[in-house]
Amino acid sequence: MKKICILGGGAIGSCVSASLTDAGLDVVLVDQWSDHINKIRADGLTVITQEGEKNTKVIAHHISDLAKLQPEFDYIFMAVKAYDTQWMSKFASVYLKEDGVFVGLQNAYNDDLNAEMVGKKNVIGAVVELSCEIFNPGVVQRNTVPSGTWFALGELTGEITPRLKEVQKIMLNVGKCDLTDNIYGAKWTKLIANSMTCPFSSLDLKNWEAVKLPGMFEFSVGVGRESFKVGQTLGYMIEPLFGLTNEDIGNAGENAAELVMQKMVKDVGPNARTHAAQDHVKGRRSEIEFINGRVSEEGRKLGIPTPYNDAVVEIAKMTHKGEIALDPLNINILFKKLEEILNK
Repeated sequence: MKKICILGGGAIGSCVSASLTDAGLDVVLVDQWSDHINKIRADGLTVITQEGEKNTKVIAHHISDLAKLQPEFDYIFMAVKAYDTQWMSKFASVYLKEDGVFVGLQNAYNDDLNAEMVGKKNVIGAVVELSCEIFNPGVVQRNTVPSGTWFALGELTGEITPRLKEVQKIMLNVGKCDLTDNIYGAKWTKLIANSMTCPFSSLDLKNWEAVKLPGMFEFSVGVGRESFKVGQTLGYMIEPLFGLTNEDIGNAGENAAELVMQKMVKDVGPNARTHAAQDHVKGRRSEIEFINGRVSEEGRKLGIPTPYNDAVVEIAKMTHKGEIALDPLNINILFKKLEEILNK
């Protein structure tokens, strides 16, 4: 049986490891959060869903254990924050078989960096639509049910290969899984979607609550339209995600960003909070600089104004520095920041 490592035991990594273990695959979960690993070893990993909860006896290792165990994995699925990509993917390369497959289950746009650290021939790109949260060791809340969970996988070369189909078989144990010959376009499309929910991150609200605030939906659509324009100018072919079709996107025209936003908020479930909001609640650094910040950076290079994304980045910085506390009223600060940028 092929050996699988889930590197990163946060919410996504924990959900995936539980599903693959339940499917009878040879899986180990590896993380640096000692309390989490110890709890899983002692009591198993509990996944809470809308349908109830299930405890799975996941094999779990501290990241330091690998130096002693010296395992060789056929597959490594890395589920870590964008800002941990470089060192974690380099670490992973030591334990991946020469012909092994490395898949980044991450937000943002990290595949080229993963390829640089691990080797391009080993890397498969992935897009993830799975909302889950973890705040206590050994327990993860999965907001998106399996029928609403969705992955896209693609070779960086655009080919549909036998190994790509093998990884698809693995991920079908977690949710729906499509193959794409346009992984860079698919990744940018997911970045667009993520960029649209990042404005919620400082509001201390669930997604559905945030989107109902006056002006919030329109602001998020403004973010998405900027991200869409930058991606198109970079030459990325926008890929229909979340079960949408090319026809859906084509018929939506200028309202494509609005359509994606509506579909995503619906699919992730009523309890979902954006990944950045979860980070802010924990007092941790978020990935906004790698999502909205990436749009702003590319926009500057191309001469495309991105005031909506710029405003989101500025509010995130204020939150990280402790200048503002999480509060729904931060929407007013967000709108004011946008106005300041537009009036420069």
